[in-house]
Amino acid sequence: MYVCVCQAVSDHDIRRAIAGGAHTFEDVQARTGCTTCCGCCEAEARELVDASVESERRAAALPVAA
Repeated sequence: MYVCVCQAVSDHDIRRAIAGGAHTFEDVQARTGCTTCCGCCEAEARELVDASVESERRAAALPVAA
């Protein structure tokens, strides 16, 4: 689903940026261009970034099965 229509940034693009090392909304914004045009998508983009960063943190904290 597109989060930012102006820059054609999808939820997958945002998750990929986070998986690639983006840790903040500003990191995602710099990597994708999300919310840099009209800004109408900022609230939704921030929610997705927050949820995705938290998900990455939880996944990193899980013990690895041997």
